[in-house]
Amino acid sequence: MTAPEDESVSWWLIGPVSELSKKQCRLLYSSDGRDADVCLFYVSGDFFAMDARCAHSGGPLCDGDIEEADGVLQVFCPWHDYDFNLKTGKSSTGLQQRVYEVKLDDGNVYVKHQSELSLQPFSQVKET
Repeated sequence: MTAPEDESVSWWLIGPVSELSKKQCRLLYSSDGRDADVCLFYVSGDFFAMDARCAHSGGPLCDGDIEEADGVLQVFCPWHDYDFNLKTGKSSTGLQQRVYEVKLDDGNVYVKHQSELSLQPFSQVKET
C-alpha cells in the first residue's frame, strides 16, 4: 500500500489530558519510523507538538530544556543548544522544526500528523 500523493494527514488520539499533562514532554512514536517521531510538550497549561529530532543534527528535543524568554516558549536541543519556538518551530539560528496542530476534545489530546502516532513504539517490521 502506498501513501497518497498529497500526503494526507489525520487527527490521532494520543490520550487523556489528565495523564498527558503530568509530564513536560513525551515522545510520540510514528508508524513511519524514527525520523517521523514527534515531541508532545505540555508547558504553561498548553500542548505543543513538533518533530522529535533537531533539524541541526538529530538531537532528541524531548530531552532539551524548555525556557520562556520575552514571552516566547522555546526548547533547546541538548546536543548543541539550538533553540526552537514551541509554537512556530523557528530558531534564532535560521533553522526550522516542523510543528503540528494539537487539539483537545472531550478531555483527550489529539495531534494532526501524516502517520499514526502512539505513546508506545511500533513494531520494527512495517508491512508494505
